[in-house]
Amino acid sequence: MPNYQNTLDLAFHALSDPTRRAVVSRLVEGELPVTALAEPFDMALPSFTQHLKVLEDCGLIASEKRGRSRWCRLVPHRFDEAAEWMMAERERWSARLDRLEAYLNNNQKGES
Repeated sequence: MPNYQNTLDLAFHALSDPTRRAVVSRLVEGELPVTALAEPFDMALPSFTQHLKVLEDCGLIASEKRGRSRWCRLVPHRFDEAAEWMMAERERWSARLDRLEAYLNNNQKGES
């Protein structure tokens, strides 16, 4: 297995943490300043901004400085690669289960 990280690996890594998933869920409603995003979390702001950095480094969120505040927003199209991978996997497993079902049905008919 090659030792590299592609954008899909980075996205799944970013979303593996419950704090980062909660940030994404909050940003679905619209962009927010970092201080507002950090409010519900019981952690120091520097620790929270490390979570934002992971999300930003993989491209799931973007941020920009506005006056004295940093605002974050989702980058929706960056979720497409992960969604496409999951859909392809779902289709592959569905096809495998269909083949298993057909195999089991054929074996049951042969035993009758």
